[in-house]
Amino acid sequence: NWENLNFSEKKFLNDIGLKSSMGEKNFSILEKLWTRPTCEINGIWGGYIDEGFKTVIPSVANAKLSFRLVDGQEPESIRRNFQNYIKKNLHPDCKVKFISTEGNKSINTPSDSLIIKETTSALYDEWRKKPILAGCGGSIPIVTHFKEILKLNSLLVGFALDNDQIHSPNEKYNLNSFNKGKRSWARILFNLRGKKV
Repeated sequence: NWENLNFSEKKFLNDIGLKSSMGEKNFSILEKLWTRPTCEINGIWGGYIDEGFKTVIPSVANAKLSFRLVDGQEPESIRRNFQNYIKKNLHPDCKVKFISTEGNKSINTPSDSLIIKETTSALYDEWRKKPILAGCGGSIPIVTHFKEILKLNSLLVGFALDNDQIHSPNEKYNLNSFNKGKRSWARILFNLRGKKV
C-alpha cells in the first residue's frame, strides 16, 4: 500500500530543509517514520548558552531523549541497554545521571482485523477515497492498556492534513476535516456496533 502512495521522499526532505535522510539503511522514509524503532534527541544544552561568545568549557551537559518502540520491545530493557551503553562509553573522568519517566510497550493491530475492516469501510463511505493505513509512533499509554488489560485492539484515526503543522506554533485544523471527521466517527461507530474488536 505504501509503495503505491506516490510519496516523494525528495519533496518531503526538501520541505523540512534536508537533502538526505538518516537512520537505518534499506528502509524508506515512510517505513522509518511509521514502523521502525527510534532513538530521538529532543533537546541538548550545557555550558554558556546566552548570546555572545565565551571560552567556557562546560562542566555539565544535558540531553533529553525519547524512544519509539515497536512490537516485541520492552521499555525497561531498552532503557537498561541504553544506559549501559552510555556508561560503557563514558570517559573515566565523567559522571552520568539518568532521570527516567514511564515507558510503554508498542501495540500492533493486525491489518486484517475487524476494527480495521469496518473502519476503512466507514471512511470510504464518507470520503469516497480508499483510506491509507499508516503506522504511527506516539505515546498514548491508554492504547497499550486497552490491549494488555481489556484484550481489545485499538485504531487511531486522524484527519489532519500535512500542512496543518500539528504541534508547531502555527498549528491549524481544517474545518472540512473537522466536519467530515465527525461524520466519519459516526459511521465507524455504526459499523462496529455490537461487534468485539
